[in-house]
Amino acid sequence: MRCVVANWKMNLTSDEARSFCESMLAQFTPKAGTEAGIAPPFTMLSLVSGLVRAKGLQVFGQNGHAEPKGAFTGEISMAQLKDAGCTGVILGHSERRQYFGETDAALAKKIQAARQNGLLPLLCIGETLDQRDAGQTLAVLGQQLSILAENGAGPLWVAYEPVWAIGTGRRAEAEQVREAHAFIRAELNRHLGAAAAQVPILYGGSVTPESFPELLGIPEVAGGLVGGASLDPKKFAELVKQAS
Repeated sequence: MRCVVANWKMNLTSDEARSFCESMLAQFTPKAGTEAGIAPPFTMLSLVSGLVRAKGLQVFGQNGHAEPKGAFTGEISMAQLKDAGCTGVILGHSERRQYFGETDAALAKKIQAARQNGLLPLLCIGETLDQRDAGQTLAVLGQQLSILAENGAGPLWVAYEPVWAIGTGRRAEAEQVREAHAFIRAELNRHLGAAAAQVPILYGGSVTPESFPELLGIPEVAGGLVGGASLDPKKFAELVKQAS
C-alpha cells in the first residue's frame, strides 16, 4: 500500500481550504492500493471532511489528547476528532515533541486512545541533526518505537522524519533513508510480529514532486508525509499520482 498525507500545519483559512480541496479533487482519481489524506487545522476538519471523504480521501487530526474529556483547555479529544470527520490522527510530530514537550510515554497513551475511538494513528519518529551527527539515529528511532511494545498490534502507520530535513529544503540521502526504514521495519517486526507487515512506513522531510520518485524507489518507503508541498493542490495531486 502507498500512502500520501498532507500536513497543513498552521496554514490556510477556510476559504483557502475549500479552494484547495476543489482544485485538488479535480485532479484526483482514487486508485486501488493508494491512500491519500489531508491533516488540516482543527477549525477546518468538518469542512475538509465534508469536501473530500466521499471522494475517497482520509482526514487526519494534527494531534489529539489521550483523555476522553476534562479540564484540558486548548486540547481536543480523539472522540471530538472522530466527530469532526477524522479517520486518523498524526501523533508525535517532531514539532509537537520539540515545541510542546510531547513524550514517548504520552504518545503510548495517545495511540491507545486513538484506536479506542476508531482513529488510525500515524506515529512520527525521527532524529535531530545533533543526534545524527553523534551516531545516535538508530538508538533514537528504537526508543521512539519501543512504545509499541505496550500497545500491541492494531491499526498503525509510521512516518520517519529526520528532524533536520523538515522545512529546511534538505533531504536525507537515499542510503540514509534506506538504513532508517530498514531498521524501522525490523523494529516493527520485533514489536508487532506478523501484524507489522500491515504497517506502511512513510518518509517525511521536504518531500516534493521532484524528490518523491526517488524516495518511492527505496525499499520500505511506502509514501510520504508532506509539509510545504502539500499547500499547493497541484503539487499534492502530483505526489498522489506518483504514489499510484
